Amino acid sequence: MREYILVFLVAASVTYLLTVIAREIALRTGAVARVRDRDVHAEPIPYLGGLAMLGGLVAAYLVARELPFLSLSGPFVFRDAGVVIVAGALICAVGVLDDLFELDALTKLGGQLLAAGFLVAFGVQFYFFTGPDGQVFSLDPAQRALLTGFLVVATINAVNFVDGLDGLAAGVVGVGALAFFLFCYQLTSLNNTSRATTAALLAVALAGACVGFLPHNFNPARLFMGDSGSMLIGLVLSASAVTLTGQFAGSDLSQGGAGSQASLAPTLLPLLLPITILVVPLLDLVLAIVRRTRAGRSPFAPDKQHLHHRLLEIGHSQRRAVLIMWMWAALVAFGTVLASLYSGPWVVAALLGGAGVTVALTFLLPVLHRPGHAVPAGPPA
Repeated sequence: MREYILVFLVAASVTYLLTVIAREIALRTGAVARVRDRDVHAEPIPYLGGLAMLGGLVAAYLVARELPFLSLSGPFVFRDAGVVIVAGALICAVGVLDDLFELDALTKLGGQLLAAGFLVAFGVQFYFFTGPDGQVFSLDPAQRALLTGFLVVATINAVNFVDGLDGLAAGVVGVGALAFFLFCYQLTSLNNTSRATTAALLAVALAGACVGFLPHNFNPARLFMGDSGSMLIGLVLSASAVTLTGQFAGSDLSQGGAGSQASLAPTLLPLLLPITILVVPLLDLVLAIVRRTRAGRSPFAPDKQHLHHRLLEIGHSQRRAVLIMWMWAALVAFGTVLASLYSGPWVVAALLGGAGVTVALTFLLPVLHRPGHAVPAGPPA
């Protein structure tokens, strides 16, 4: 665990420091977010935060290779992590071009498919799913490629869609990455296997990069991650989940705490985890597609009706809306991990308690902060 904490701190520190350089590059190259009708910022903000996040991930990867425990891990741990980093650099480059020249939606989709194809070509893909009885269901090459490509592209776009408020995407993905790291680490602990896995390494590095970026990106933001950042962190999160099936024995994925069966269907666990971790942005993505196609518009046509916009409409401030969405992301992500590994009444109680608090804060805080609900002042002295 200590080496993973060091990897987290390296990713956070390097990202934090490189963000200053990325901001300067953005200002010099004109990669600046102009103020549009659907935006909530009131003045132009530089892009290219993704470059700093990529630098943090690369630094964490290089440091991890030199650490005593992680450096002695299996042959595929750093090999697969390196493939994901290269694919991340590829999608980050596409995002930089979009931040500079505003690429059309089909060109960006082509870049996303290219990055997903790179992962598949170098073996970072789904291989099998494990049934409740321990039976392994292997996938043929076509199924592997299609399922991997779909998950990676869907996650990239989900993160891209949710990137609408200062600190929102970095916080949601950071929470999801941290939850996924804890799942991977605890899974190895419960099954007495090596703690060194590609999934855990990528997830903890990604969480660190998001944390390092947030001080510059939280409201009021001094820098946006842009498409270079949102597509990068979406790819790394989804790819970290994909590597899980390639480096765990089939029986390991079906075991929960104390050797019990996980309370979610283990057959779908590697696929469900990244989806549930990003359930908030994925829900936003689905609603946006339905809303726009019903109106006869392109699914990629921007509007101002995302979930974070609706939180602003009911009375939340920008900061509070972001914190509320972080809470929802944490509830779903950590709740999924908890329910996947353990079972029992205490799990249900913890989930219901967390859900109750989150719902109350979402809908009661705007009411309590309305002028009509302010505490009246006492009589004059």
